[in-house]
Amino acid sequence: MIDNQRPIGTGFTAASTAAAVLAGVDLTGRNMIVTGGHGRLGREVTRALASAGASVTVASRDATRARAAVASIPGVQVEKLDLTDPASVDAFAERWISSGRPLHALVNNAAMLNTPERSLDARGNEISFSTSHLGHFQLTRALLPALRQADGARVVNVTSGAARFGQIRWDDLAFSKDYNPGAAYGQSKRANVLFTVELDRRYADEGIRAFAAHPGVIIGPGPQDPNRLASYRAQGLVDENGATIIDPENGKKTIEQGAANLVFASASALLYGIGGVYLKDSDVAILDDEVRPLTADSIPSDANSAMLDPEDALRLWTLSERLLA
Repeated sequence: MIDNQRPIGTGFTAASTAAAVLAGVDLTGRNMIVTGGHGRLGREVTRALASAGASVTVASRDATRARAAVASIPGVQVEKLDLTDPASVDAFAERWISSGRPLHALVNNAAMLNTPERSLDARGNEISFSTSHLGHFQLTRALLPALRQADGARVVNVTSGAARFGQIRWDDLAFSKDYNPGAAYGQSKRANVLFTVELDRRYADEGIRAFAAHPGVIIGPGPQDPNRLASYRAQGLVDENGATIIDPENGKKTIEQGAANLVFASASALLYGIGGVYLKDSDVAILDDEVRPLTADSIPSDANSAMLDPEDALRLWTLSERLLA
């Protein structure tokens, strides 16, 4: 039964920034991990959390590139992590556990976006699902001792409004037939929310709460890739001159606005006692089961019952365990 998916009245809006959400918040002494925390949205999350006093570890497949990207942000370290490589995930987690540090927030942010051609990891898993879900599933479970040690930890799974439309292809997760990049991305984002639901159910009593956080649609200020301009125009993301359209009330956000919901999930005291929910615009999203089309003027991104279904959440957890066995 879905009974906690309703706004709590935080006072923040779609236009709120990460700085606004963390105003007056002191994260000194808190240890946090942000996967993919060096690129665009991830970097802003890293910067905001570190600016509030947190000790942030950026986990990146390309540690050299990541170090260069966050070199100017105090309180940040970088560790290598390839989410598609189980050995790399285990090694990262073992290093953290051996350090003895509690983990106050794990921000599972890294993702593979709309891969044009079907691609598989070394074990035959579709790359978007492998990166966004399976790698984070393995990482989170491996870090459970450190999360328990924090005595009040959060796991933030960065998802998307695509979770409303995404379907889990239970009999063909790897898209051996009829591969479609949008469908693969949607499946991975639906998985992020279902993982959140079951993770919170299992570990809330141990002080570990889970949140799925939608940042909004963010393409950055430009200049944009010329090959993407036609698609962006069709989606209402750029104007006729190629300038980025910022319209936070309709889900089209700046990087600073998009990062707000992620740092809200990671650190806001307003979420105390809550978990297993989908967040939007720095609040718990409404539950909306109406079928709403995606258009250039409307990007449906509220929660629906399908993405929060507890039976599907348990089924995905069990399947994920089998895929990683």
